[in-house]
Amino acid sequence: MPRPSPKRICIVGAGAIGCTLAARISASGQPVSLLARGQALAALRENGVRLSDLDGTHHSPVNASDDCAALGQQDLVFICTKAPALAGLLPSLGPLLCPETIVMPLVNGVPWWYFHGVEGRFAEHRVEAVDPGGVLSAAMDLERILGCVVFITAETESPGVVRSNNPHLMILGEPNGHMSERLEWVRALIENAGIEARASERIRDPLWTKIIANLSSNPLSVVTGATLEELYGTSSLKNVVAKILQETLLTAAAYGARIDFDPQTFMELGAGMGPVRTSMLQDYEHGRPLELAAIGDAVIELAGYQGLAMPTTQDILTLARFRGAQAHAH
Repeated sequence: MPRPSPKRICIVGAGAIGCTLAARISASGQPVSLLARGQALAALRENGVRLSDLDGTHHSPVNASDDCAALGQQDLVFICTKAPALAGLLPSLGPLLCPETIVMPLVNGVPWWYFHGVEGRFAEHRVEAVDPGGVLSAAMDLERILGCVVFITAETESPGVVRSNNPHLMILGEPNGHMSERLEWVRALIENAGIEARASERIRDPLWTKIIANLSSNPLSVVTGATLEELYGTSSLKNVVAKILQETLLTAAAYGARIDFDPQTFMELGAGMGPVRTSMLQDYEHGRPLELAAIGDAVIELAGYQGLAMPTTQDILTLARFRGAQAHAH
């Protein structure tokens, strides 16, 4: 029997998550292309991608380019960029897409496809904070989208070199809640790469879990400089985290989300992550734009649709935005 030809897989973005995924998939024997730029592109071309995680060190060559046309059409595209980059990025991805291409955004916060595939009064509604004017929805057919929630903590040590000290988990799901062949194919691909992968009929449940984790930690980490261990384990900061947690849980419940943890357990799990700096704190320290719109503003917008207020969350977002603007200016 002839062996099936490898699938064409491209990862857009060579940050910590993109490189983690590239290293694991490439190490499983599946060729990977990486769309990158700048120092990351030069490092990937010269040295490949290197990941140190709980399973050891993975070092693999990748086909890296800054030109979508040079990479060509793909079967599966992972988008591993920050949310602020999407408006400029999505319209440029056309050369990667054929009619059957699956696109899986691995982006923090409320996704621009959040209301795609839902029924009721919010059917095909748009979240303005993450898709102002419908720019993202117009740039890509939402039928391509396969939802994904990433529970991976990783940090870039240098371009193309990443370290991750916690287990990897990805939860996948169709926006309409159906179990599909393409969902199972992508899930198996990720699992074969040594990453725990689960298929869900309710992808927005783990999505809200991740939103709660991000919103209760990322903006506050910018304001305080604290690690996850400090945010969830220091008594003075725990009080603020608890208020954000309660506000976000109430909003999640208003949208019917089922959250599989109680607040105390969540705080203990957060503290148990250790001295990990959030991705937003890392962006702040490097003067990069912060994902406040997707992680925070979009949740405030969703709460408003349900007549809910999030005063503590709003205050922390305001402080984080002020600090981020200062860092970016300097």
